[in-house]
Amino acid sequence: MIQDRLASFVVGLRDADLPPEVLTAVRQCVVDWFAAALPGGAEAPATLLIGALADELGRGRAMLFPSGLCAPLRTAALINGAASHTTEFDDIYRDAIYHPGTVVIPPALAAAQTLGASGAAFVRAVVAGYEVSNRIGAAVNPAHYAYWHTTGTVGHFGAAAAVASLLGLDAEQTAHALATAATMAAGLQQAFRADAMSKPMHAGQAAANGALAAISAGAGVTGAAEMLEGRRGFGAAMSDDPDWSGAVADLGRVFTIVETTHKAYTSCGHGHAAIDAMLHLRERHGLGAGDVKRITVGTYGAALEVTGGMDPKSAFECKFSTPYCVSVALLTGRVRGEAFSARWLGDPGLRDVMARIEMTLDAEADAAFPQRRGALVEVETTSGERFSHRSLTRKGDPDDPLSEEELTEKYWESAAPVIGRDAAETLLAALWEVDRLADMADLPFVPPRPAAARVV
Repeated sequence: MIQDRLASFVVGLRDADLPPEVLTAVRQCVVDWFAAALPGGAEAPATLLIGALADELGRGRAMLFPSGLCAPLRTAALINGAASHTTEFDDIYRDAIYHPGTVVIPPALAAAQTLGASGAAFVRAVVAGYEVSNRIGAAVNPAHYAYWHTTGTVGHFGAAAAVASLLGLDAEQTAHALATAATMAAGLQQAFRADAMSKPMHAGQAAANGALAAISAGAGVTGAAEMLEGRRGFGAAMSDDPDWSGAVADLGRVFTIVETTHKAYTSCGHGHAAIDAMLHLRERHGLGAGDVKRITVGTYGAALEVTGGMDPKSAFECKFSTPYCVSVALLTGRVRGEAFSARWLGDPGLRDVMARIEMTLDAEADAAFPQRRGALVEVETTSGERFSHRSLTRKGDPDDPLSEEELTEKYWESAAPVIGRDAAETLLAALWEVDRLADMADLPFVPPRPAAARVV
């Protein structure tokens, strides 16, 4: 059974030597997670959840970010998971159409702090969570993505594996945790086809439910056999003939975490290749809004469906609109926080550029999805010139990764306005050496003063 193979891997990983490139990847993922979680934790739905679950706060050893409040393991996993999926700055495993960090790191961190586990144990739990869920996600996609939000579904397995690792569950118990996670898994794509908070709640739900599955298995709760490959199991119900044997063929030899994408822009990743292409054309040809007569964006089908909206109103909708993101890229050269402020949402010049954009299906990009996320942007100028650029991948993808300096800059831009530069610097230094912490509860974090609300 596939869940048994995955469970044995999780258990064996606790004593395995991690290759240097895997350890580097984990550190990068943790730094990147905080870049998403700190600003996201200062926004709804995380702030609303803190109020809704107030009677659960003030006890336990797990910390909420950026408030610094303490909470029980599952509550912290829920709120931090939702927080890190709010600003659309969280990492991606593109083969699975999935955001692993936002569902694996919150429960792993909460469990490690609750248990007083070491940084080394935390790192191995993160690797376990990424490997198990990345592989399940890649096996069931792209068919799964027709209706399901992979982060909300497959994320359950990543959270369960990570917490099972830290709890010290044996292989049989870990298999039960994965089986229970399978039957909990849900998250409908309709959640992000409108302005709502359900999408980040998917991440919080997966983080908390996966933790519950592992805790329950440790207490003796059993799960059904063949929950992944069974006739009425996860794959049959939510995909189209997934290749389960292929999913585990190189398990333990190849680590998917080193193929993590770290976002360069605070928007849905389906639009990033088009943003890259527009920024390239802007810089190479010195283009401005007044130079452009028509823009054609050719991309893959999922990008058209999820981010093809031509008339977004809210910041949420604009993050899921490639026409908006391409327009703000042309006008400003940046697609990060300020790009989704009131200043730009109502800018008539930006809306005028959007009206000149046509979205089309590009056969080459569509054939390469999901392993590559490409786009072709063509510009016809007011003087009659034609320029085009094809982005075969996205900035931040493993074939065009963010450098350590770029990742650090991303962290500073996100963290310093929330918690202050000194606190951000102290935290960052610890995160780059997270595997050396003796107790994850001692992670040096100074929450912002109540008056120091997030600066947008």
